[in-house]
Amino acid sequence: MEAATIDSLASNLNGYLATDQVDHVRRAYYYAEQAHDGQFRRSGEPYVTHPLAVAGILSDMHMDHQSLMAAMLHDVIEDTGISKTAIKGQFGETVAEMVDGVSKLNKIAFSSRAEAQAENFQKMALAMARDLRVILVKLADRLHNMRTLDVLSPEKRRRIAKETLDIYAPIANRLGMNAVRVEFEELGFAALYPMRARRIDAAVRSIRGNRKEIVSQIQSAIEACLSREGMPSRVFGREKHLYSIYEKMRIKRKSFSEIMDVYAFRIVVDSVDTCYRVLGAVHNLFKPVPGRFKDYIAIPKANGYQSLHTTLFGMHGVPIEIQIRTEEMESMANNGIAAHWLYKSSDDTPSNAHIRARQWINGLLEMQKNAGNSLEFIENVKIDLFPDEIYVFTPKGKIMELPAGSTAVDFAYAVHTDVGNSCVACRISRRLSPLSEPLESGQTVEIITTPGAQPNPAWLSFVVTGKARSNIRHFLKNQRQSESISLGRRLLNKILAGHGTQLEKLEADEVQSALEALGVESMDALLSDIGLGNRMAHMVAQKLLPEEPVVATPSSAKEARQSFLAIRGSEGMVMSFARCCHPIPGDPIVGHISSGRGMVIHTEDCNNISEIRHQPDKIVSVRWDPDVEGDFAVEVRVEVENERGIIAKLATAITSKEANIERISTVEKDARFSIVNLLLTVKNRIHLARVMKHIRLIKPVTRVARVKSKKHVKPIKGNIAPEALQRQPRA
Repeated sequence: MEAATIDSLASNLNGYLATDQVDHVRRAYYYAEQAHDGQFRRSGEPYVTHPLAVAGILSDMHMDHQSLMAAMLHDVIEDTGISKTAIKGQFGETVAEMVDGVSKLNKIAFSSRAEAQAENFQKMALAMARDLRVILVKLADRLHNMRTLDVLSPEKRRRIAKETLDIYAPIANRLGMNAVRVEFEELGFAALYPMRARRIDAAVRSIRGNRKEIVSQIQSAIEACLSREGMPSRVFGREKHLYSIYEKMRIKRKSFSEIMDVYAFRIVVDSVDTCYRVLGAVHNLFKPVPGRFKDYIAIPKANGYQSLHTTLFGMHGVPIEIQIRTEEMESMANNGIAAHWLYKSSDDTPSNAHIRARQWINGLLEMQKNAGNSLEFIENVKIDLFPDEIYVFTPKGKIMELPAGSTAVDFAYAVHTDVGNSCVACRISRRLSPLSEPLESGQTVEIITTPGAQPNPAWLSFVVTGKARSNIRHFLKNQRQSESISLGRRLLNKILAGHGTQLEKLEADEVQSALEALGVESMDALLSDIGLGNRMAHMVAQKLLPEEPVVATPSSAKEARQSFLAIRGSEGMVMSFARCCHPIPGDPIVGHISSGRGMVIHTEDCNNISEIRHQPDKIVSVRWDPDVEGDFAVEVRVEVENERGIIAKLATAITSKEANIERISTVEKDARFSIVNLLLTVKNRIHLARVMKHIRLIKPVTRVARVKSKKHVKPIKGNIAPEALQRQPRA
């Protein structure tokens, strides 16, 4: 029976492969049969029937003999005692690399199933970068597993179906393999939501009879029209798939009847020229719906899909969706990247779909390099697999494809990582616009960059593409690391200075033994921990100076106060300014070491640190550097008489003195007076005094005061570093 199966596969392969190549595939089959001897599938069939079926799926795509050999052997490394080296010796390096790329990392213990899934996908992505055929073998493997899900437990069925809908169906779509994507979605939907699938299926069957007559009438009208115009074509009605009906109902919040009211047809013709002529003919036959025409022939989708899409008002006023494409485009739409092998020409030039898939995988590699771990990588990949695209232009007229909802920051990173990292503003269709504004198809986007500019943590709340998100996170992570090391070095040197030494003057063996005692790998890791507040500087100094105990007492704290840490205002993310008292240059200040966040600067009279003022392990003596620079937030309360236009007068007065208004709110005190609360950014106390003096000159203003420390319910824990307050997008 098995021989008959391999024989039937071989007879199919003889149609497009050379005899010696078919023999190689046969040899791989017999090798797999021997390796899996005694192993059975849950259904009770010999295990080798699975790799044989996977090779059968790939043969339908006319894949080359090496892909078919890898399909036969794809579970050998994972499920038997045979190594990659043995396969390489038998079948060559290319096949061995492909088999290894598809094999799971089952020798490593992972902390969670999600981490295992992410690590395995990351491994496969790296193998895909070396050889695109790896993903095609994996998709065929997953497709056969989905076809035979019934024998598994309900829980396992749901898990595999969810993974397929989340990752493998979007990958098939990204590679233009529509036929595989549709089957993934239909099988995944039936396994994940069996009751919903059955109900939608029953509803579709019940109305199919009523629709048949209208479909037939519309089809006849289109065929007659094209025949009159002398345009040979194939016209057929498109069945809506259950999963696409369900997704439209869920996302667009439409009822079943609204979705099924639309009739869909596909017209397949001989040439691109005929596509446009057919478009004109059907627009003459039925009136087009304004704004519903899309030309994916001139501007193909990111996965290489090409077609003309139009929506018409048909007979009886029913909406008709029509796709017009050539035979080659029809095959590309169904097979995508696999069509590269299906239509492989003698000159072996890669197709558009092949080039686009290669670009996508290069993008995956860049994301993988920047991701902190495999879970972050797979999160970025999922974001990048959303199918809806917009098409925008660079100032030189080059078309850029981006996911729907993308912003100028996504565009900047799509152009180049350095452009994204240094962008400060943008022009959308020659108009200065916010970086967070969502882009629309057809717009021209120009990015304004500045040398030395850096990504803003706030960008993470609105960027859409995985590339932008991974690059911003990577930059901020590295920046935070270098800033925490720098702050840690300053804090440790401040303690060591009280003992007449510096970190640079210590002996290398003393430092090494201290690192071993503290259980850290390097001095940078230790300094980073100090800077982030995870270790106390005086405790580390005690390990570095074992002969001379470093005791943190109130009296020694008094001596330590003689050496101050200078605050420059440019320390970055590991130093923040408390929101309870808003310190600005000129204020007497103290630093509070907050675990995991670094140093938080408070004013000396701030209520929130009154309870820990004399705990030297938590408080650091600091003062403003004479050259401190930057803009600092401060709260001001203004009491005004109620008068029309008073807010505009206040804003004018403040901006005329080169201060910015970050936030403004008003509270009515009584019928005559109101209180205006302002959050301003100023340079220092002198600048604030000038601004307040200017506000007092406004006639309706009765009182101006700076808001001092506000007591929090939980003393120190309320002092959150600004970057921690940025809204983080949900995974």
